[in-house]
This record gives sequence, C-alpha cells and structure tokens, in this order.
Amino acid sequence: MIEITKEQLDAISDEEKTIIFLYTPFCGTCKLAKSMLEIVEKIIPSINIYTKDLNYIPEFAKKWKIESVPCLLIFEKGQIAEKIYAFHSIDYLYQKLKSFSTI
Repeated sequence: MIEITKEQLDAISDEEKTIIFLYTPFCGTCKLAKSMLEIVEKIIPSINIYTKDLNYIPEFAKKWKIESVPCLLIFEKGQIAEKIYAFHSIDYLYQKLKSFSTI
C-alpha cells in the first residue's frame, strides 16, 4: 500500500480508477482491514491501493462524507463509485477489487 499526499488526492480526477484506504492509527478494526487488503495486494500484485490517515485530511472527510473508519473508497474517473465500510472477508475484498488489476 502507498501513502498518498494531499496533492495526490487533489489530482484523483486525472486517474481512471483509484482505490484509497482511509484509517486512523488507534483503530483496531482499521489494522485488521489493512492486513486483509495487504493479502489482496499479494494476490493481485498489479493493484495499487493508496492509504491515508483520516486525521490529516478532515476537509476530504467532509467532502467525501466519510461516516467512519476503516473506509475503502473506490473512485472511477474522479467520482466515488463505492464506499466500503464493512470488510467482510479477504474473498469479498478480492471480488470487489479484482477489476482494478492492470493485468
């Protein structure tokens, strides 16, 4: 996973598809969700998942109407296509993210 900057967040509209994992450092569920996403990244090595501590981007939390963490945002052409708050299983995440593979 790649830590994303505020500048990169502003440029999301330039990319076709973007996945961003939002978390906070003391969130236990976020740590579990991150571990699950790391496994999905190993299964689909061509996928890029960006991460950001939500505490550092309150303006984006408001803009994107983030209700809680962990949150996985899936952008298509700069627009939020899906928000995932429930990280059911590795297979669930794999099914959601496999279309983002570049292979």
